[in-house]
Amino acid sequence: MSAHRGRQLANATTALIVVAVLAVLYSLYFARAFLVPIAFALLLDFLLSPLVRLLGKARIPTPAGAAIVVLTLVGSIGFGAYQLGGTAQRFLDDAPQGIARAQAQIGKLLRPLARVSANAEKVAAVAGAPAPSKQPAQVVVVGPSMATRLAGTTQRFLGALLQILMLLFFLLAGGDLFLEKTISLLPLLTDKKKAVRIARDIESSVSTYLIANLGLNIVEGAIVGVALWAIGLPNALLWSLIVVAMEFIPFVGAIIMVGLLSLASLASFTDLPHILMVPGAYLIANFVQGNVVSTMVLGKRLALNSVALFVGLAFWFWIWGLPGAFIGVPLMSVFKICCDHIDSLAPFGELLGARADPTRPLTPSETIAV
Repeated sequence: MSAHRGRQLANATTALIVVAVLAVLYSLYFARAFLVPIAFALLLDFLLSPLVRLLGKARIPTPAGAAIVVLTLVGSIGFGAYQLGGTAQRFLDDAPQGIARAQAQIGKLLRPLARVSANAEKVAAVAGAPAPSKQPAQVVVVGPSMATRLAGTTQRFLGALLQILMLLFFLLAGGDLFLEKTISLLPLLTDKKKAVRIARDIESSVSTYLIANLGLNIVEGAIVGVALWAIGLPNALLWSLIVVAMEFIPFVGAIIMVGLLSLASLASFTDLPHILMVPGAYLIANFVQGNVVSTMVLGKRLALNSVALFVGLAFWFWIWGLPGAFIGVPLMSVFKICCDHIDSLAPFGELLGARADPTRPLTPSETIAV
């Protein structure tokens, strides 16, 4: 009888876990408009908090340091957008003609295949076999214009950016207040110390990854931009910045860039060598950066295996779309660090990669009163 009750209890526990997981997934998906800005703000807080503490050592109050950092970030974004505004506008104005030229080039490249298909139809007709039937006419439903979609996307982007900047300021201005409040809720001293260590390890890993990856992406974008300029592709500076952004998405970003550069090359050149040189230059730079330079600079800092990385990126892209793909790696790093420090979650951490040392002593600057 007790064994039967034990099985019932185990089944009930499993059912509750499944329901809880499904509830979390549904919440992440349907609340993405609310959660994505918070996730970006938290990651930027991990990145910029050391800078605010550095300003604090120069006797600048934490709220003032947070304002300086956020205003500098806003100024940098505004200056970059202003400088690139004209180039982006010309690119958008030329996009319809470029797409038409790319379609014409693709038609030229596929013309031999079309001839082979036509010859096959003639042979089939001579042999008495029925020729492939033509596709029936289709009704095309015209949706919103490109300008309308861009206006809606821009409005949503600016709203999310404003939320991120405001929340980032409050997080930076609060310093360790949120962490202190969280620690005060934990009953045991060991749990308090573990919470501090988790927070500092997350801050260290995320900031190191973002800074190093940003630097590597800027170098790669500059090299690709110079190569595209030498080849003669228009808007080389804009393409170099797109490369910097797309390189934050492992695997998928490279595929997107190859497709975009191939279309741009088809729209700009007529001879096959020039068409192939554009995506080829990017592929060479991407291969060197991803397989040589990144390994030397980042090493095993995140210690995430490739399979877990790909699955995690696919998950966050499925849940949050393109923004989820951008922050998928840092989010997985945060989850892995939590698993490494919590014994009950240690198997999940081992599945994601080599386990970090959960007993690493904190430096004096990382400690907090518990």
